[in-house]
Amino acid sequence: MKEIGYDRQQVYDYAKKWAFDRNPKYYNFDSIGGDCTSFVSQCVYEGSKTMNYTQEKGWYYIDGNHKSPSWSGVEFLYDFLINNKTVGPYGKELMQESLQELQIGDIAQLSFDGNVYGHTLIIVNIENKFSLNGIKIASHTFDSFNKAISEYVFKKIRFIHIQNVRRY
Repeated sequence: MKEIGYDRQQVYDYAKKWAFDRNPKYYNFDSIGGDCTSFVSQCVYEGSKTMNYTQEKGWYYIDGNHKSPSWSGVEFLYDFLINNKTVGPYGKELMQESLQELQIGDIAQLSFDGNVYGHTLIIVNIENKFSLNGIKIASHTFDSFNKAISEYVFKKIRFIHIQNVRRY
């Protein structure tokens, strides 16, 4: 297995192109719970060009009926990225005091009730890593591009820094 780069420019370009539209290659989950995590997975795929086809613990998309839970599920995506030791992208959670590591192409997840994380966003611009006003995102379900995270009303936030990508 070898480490390959995560192309953050590709992530940004994809997010910009599809933030207010839907790529016909992917099922639109808006009507069945939301498309936010699928959109972020699409962005991460553009930056990694690598899927992990491990049945229940992987991260992949074939079609709307054949995908891993991590492709479109908030908690499942977090679990895959944080715990992935094999093929595909992998990352680490950043605590608020370590946001200086945050980069374009990283991920934010929001908890609206303080218990369950229910929304996934892709970071597309960082004007100030020490203020949520300065961290800009793109998302689906609530379609947006270059929107400040601080515009959301939430109780908890977590960030996932994509460290790299592994490929055979």
